[in-house]
Amino acid sequence: MALFDDPFDARRRLRRGGCACGAHENQAAHDAAAAAEAPAEARAERLVEGAVMRALFPRDATRRAFLAAVGAGAAAAALREVLPIGFATEAFAQAGAPERKDLKVGFIPITCATPIIMAAPMGFYAKQGLAVEVVKTAGWAVIRDKTLNKEYDAAHMLAPMPIAISLGIGSTPQPYTMPAVENVNGQAITLSVKHKDRRDPKSWKGFRLAVPFDYSMHNYLLRYCLAEHGIDPDTDVQIRAVPPPEMVANLRAENIDGFLAPDPVNQRAVYDGVGFIHLLSKEIWDRHPCCAFAASQAFATETPNTYAALLRAIIEATAYASKPENRKEIAAQIAPANYLNQPVTVVEQVLTGTFADGLGSVRRVPDRIDFDAFPWHSFAVWILTQMKRWGQVKGDLDYRAVAEKVYRATDAAKLMAQAGLNPPAATSKTFAVMGRTFDPDRPKEYLDSFAIRRAS
Repeated sequence: MALFDDPFDARRRLRRGGCACGAHENQAAHDAAAAAEAPAEARAERLVEGAVMRALFPRDATRRAFLAAVGAGAAAAALREVLPIGFATEAFAQAGAPERKDLKVGFIPITCATPIIMAAPMGFYAKQGLAVEVVKTAGWAVIRDKTLNKEYDAAHMLAPMPIAISLGIGSTPQPYTMPAVENVNGQAITLSVKHKDRRDPKSWKGFRLAVPFDYSMHNYLLRYCLAEHGIDPDTDVQIRAVPPPEMVANLRAENIDGFLAPDPVNQRAVYDGVGFIHLLSKEIWDRHPCCAFAASQAFATETPNTYAALLRAIIEATAYASKPENRKEIAAQIAPANYLNQPVTVVEQVLTGTFADGLGSVRRVPDRIDFDAFPWHSFAVWILTQMKRWGQVKGDLDYRAVAEKVYRATDAAKLMAQAGLNPPAATSKTFAVMGRTFDPDRPKEYLDSFAIRRAS
């Protein structure tokens, strides 16, 4: 059932392709058009009614059978008699009115930004009453600086970046929030085709390797993988920061031997015949965070309704992207030049997980990239251990306090519940990275367990 459909119409059903009326490319576009045409009060009432009916009838077939039996009028009257729909509608409308509607959100042209990008052409921002311009940006330092200078209201960032900005690592300290993870997995180690016979990382001494940014999961996962194989990432190899759009060209020119990069960079290297996929990042840490939606603390506090509306759009887009059946549709929407500027085939291979690996095989890994918005505090604690491990953070560190301040799990949980999703009850969890279990309550012991590190 679409967001703005009549929940008391027994003829309506939950649709997975096209839209409910058949006149729009997808359901998000249908909802955006409905939002534009309907009066604000009617939209708010329909949203509340829809949320209540979805809660009462999780199975759409049951709802439709009930309405067919008792009639739409009787069902609506009964609902309004039992529940204060009018009061809830008024509260929803007051809470949901954005202080600002015209916004700029920066992004780097990689598939990690899928929810942020697709929310524009597919109507998720418009559904929240926002006019968002998503702006393609050259590199992560530019993204950071434009958000610090308030040229962007919010941005697609690497998951460690809001932590680094908040702590003043690499920039002037400014409180930042990260209320949503954009994607999990979605990275890979890709090597030049000339290294097809050098698959053991122990043989990589002297390699020149690239990552997108110093404060990135790519940097930390590459360093982790190298160190677990006995390679010191600071003395045995060279690791340099290269913007993702420039990585394939540098591989082709033999300026680098490989990279740990976000997609579709890895798949484009295969497509162009200059590289092969050595290892998916999910094989290092399955369902690790990669990129995020982030904004300054000032933006969140000075325009709370705008912040909430923007976050709702991102959360709903992320949920839509998490469904495998939607991936080809999304690939077609985000591949064009103003977004990823990639062949649709390349983007589809990444999003669907059926891809050529550059070694002569076609692999099928449905969760090569996946989308899960919840910003676990334990993700932030792990990132902080790696920042400290490699000397980016000095001195004592209150891991949990930083994690809770920057990774806004409470904000995400609240808005996920409003969207009819099921946020986790906890905000931290254990996980394993290359077989080594991480306990977020024992970060110092974890850090001290590494033989190769710059700090303790």
